[in-house]
Amino acid sequence: MKKQLIRISVLQSSKIMTALYVLMGFIYTPIGIAMMVFGAPMVKKIGLFYILAPLITGIFGFVFFVIFAAVYNALAKWLGGVEVEVKNID
Repeated sequence: MKKQLIRISVLQSSKIMTALYVLMGFIYTPIGIAMMVFGAPMVKKIGLFYILAPLITGIFGFVFFVIFAAVYNALAKWLGGVEVEVKNID
């Protein structure tokens, strides 16, 4: 059975993507902490960006996914949505 994704909810899907980007941003936090503790003054400044990575990636993730979803919705009206094939499992 084929199904077609014709619209992405802009705000709801952007909230989910923001949460995922924030979680992925935490990968950089331990690196930033180590840079802040053991680094030279210039390295400590760079370490601050690593510590703030969850916030930064969350903001950029939200903004860019809003743009993506809006563009997808516009293109899906014109070209049709992404087509997937699904089956029922009993």
